[in-house]
Amino acid sequence: MTRTPGRASLGNRLAMWRARRAQAATGFVSQPEPRSVGLYARGRQLVAGNFQFAGQLVEAPAVAIWDVAFDDPGAAAETQGFLWLDDLAALGDYAARTRAQDWTWGWIARFGAGQGPGWSPDLTGRRLIRWINHALLLLQGRDRAQSDAYYRSLSAQVVFLSRRWAHAAPGLPRFEALTGLIYAGLALTGMQARIEPAVAALAEECGREIDAMGGIPTRNPEELLEVFTLLTWAEQALSEAGHTPPPTLVAALERIAPTLRALRHADGGLARFHGGGRGMEGRLDLALAATGVKPASNVGLGLAMGFARLAEARTTVIIDAARPPGGAAGGWAHASTAAFELTSGRRPVIVNCGSGAPFGAEWRQAGRATASHATLAVDGFSSSRLKSGPRLAFGQDALVDRAQVTSLRQGQQPDGLHLYMAHSGWSATHGLSHARELLLTKNGRKLSGLDTLMSRSQAERARFERLMNEAQLQGVGFTVRFHLHPDVDAALDMGGAAVSLALKSGEIWVFQHDGAATLSLEASVFLEKGRLKPRPTRQIVLSARAVDLETQIGWTLAKAQDTPLAIRDLDRDEMPVPI
Repeated sequence: MTRTPGRASLGNRLAMWRARRAQAATGFVSQPEPRSVGLYARGRQLVAGNFQFAGQLVEAPAVAIWDVAFDDPGAAAETQGFLWLDDLAALGDYAARTRAQDWTWGWIARFGAGQGPGWSPDLTGRRLIRWINHALLLLQGRDRAQSDAYYRSLSAQVVFLSRRWAHAAPGLPRFEALTGLIYAGLALTGMQARIEPAVAALAEECGREIDAMGGIPTRNPEELLEVFTLLTWAEQALSEAGHTPPPTLVAALERIAPTLRALRHADGGLARFHGGGRGMEGRLDLALAATGVKPASNVGLGLAMGFARLAEARTTVIIDAARPPGGAAGGWAHASTAAFELTSGRRPVIVNCGSGAPFGAEWRQAGRATASHATLAVDGFSSSRLKSGPRLAFGQDALVDRAQVTSLRQGQQPDGLHLYMAHSGWSATHGLSHARELLLTKNGRKLSGLDTLMSRSQAERARFERLMNEAQLQGVGFTVRFHLHPDVDAALDMGGAAVSLALKSGEIWVFQHDGAATLSLEASVFLEKGRLKPRPTRQIVLSARAVDLETQIGWTLAKAQDTPLAIRDLDRDEMPVPI
């Protein structure tokens, strides 16, 4: 039965009333070891009074985090999870410690009795983990009364969570709630009775949410990393406390590890799809090292959570080769089917714009569009849409009219790794399907692509011909986009027939096409977590019109063999509006 917000709130208040009457812990079973790692730069921003939460930036120097006037209620709720405590701990100086302590005891005074937006199971679990991880930072120099208040609040949150964890949404929120409960049950005196039920529940969630190939329903690589990290923390904490981790938990870690390795580029960052970023620096390596799961001797050519990987020498190409997630898991899915990212060594070259969530609702919508990804898009339409209309009308609900992958082939050819895929992204609206063929040479120095818009079935041909008649035979406009990383310097070359790309490593790559489209170099953005605003960058755009039942555009991206061509500087102030 669906719970209304009123019922959830009443349940939270009742659970908190009982939790505050439970016996409080008096200390830790053993000295906590910090496992979560924050961002030094963000710690400095917080100390300076720059608060960025849920896409909103507020500059409020010398103001406590709980007094910041956010317009979006989601920003205030986000502060309640205490992820910012990781960032202050990463900075670690006197100013950071002072703010960490003042804001924590400020939270106890204002919200500790159960008020405010922070009493959801996932935020409570997230908060417990940070309070325990950074206990030494928080308790340093505090007097007995303050320490007692800290332990009373921790204990009340544990009891609350033991009663309310099942109300967390499946997936990452429930993993956060259960890991926080296990973490606190192991760490605090008198809380051991909470451990066994939480471990059993976590094992059940692993079996339900982690599929046979180590993927999760949202298909968000960074979210998979967050789940993997939480499970490694739970497994480590159980092992260190003398408990045997359940086999289902261990098996889930063993399934996830190779999937994350397949989703990682040569520079160590994750592919940026379906709302995920590259992942915090070093977090994946730490999590993989903690599990001890060794990489497989053979990479293989299968899909990893719906993504295909082509990797030769120092070049990696990761392609979204499945339909976007649907249902509850696809609430913020991206229309990115057939999009790819390319990294050369430690340097990203071709990217997707990324998740606009840190920069507000408008950017979040823009980041979901097909035009924000390195793939083909029919002008004004995304390959997956809401049922309310064919245009870029993304909402907070899952995509309903999702592109269906109709063909997929991978293989090793004499000259390199090959991928062919086709999807039905514009079949319903235009009578057109998109096929993309990619070949990465064995030396990793050249990626060849062929993009085809085609009407294959009788129904598609009839739909396309009707559109042609309505458009007076002008055809259907479309573009193939290649968004560039901001560190790539790009310039039109060869009289506008090619684009030269200079990487900071000194490599030069050259983009060329077969002449069937108009080539241009346009403004784009790179949406990156931890930044105060989107970063300006460029995109290579091939523009054409489909006037036949099959229209093809071929292109290549290859390392230059000869003397690098002169690359002019980019105008970094050029800033486009959201796509």
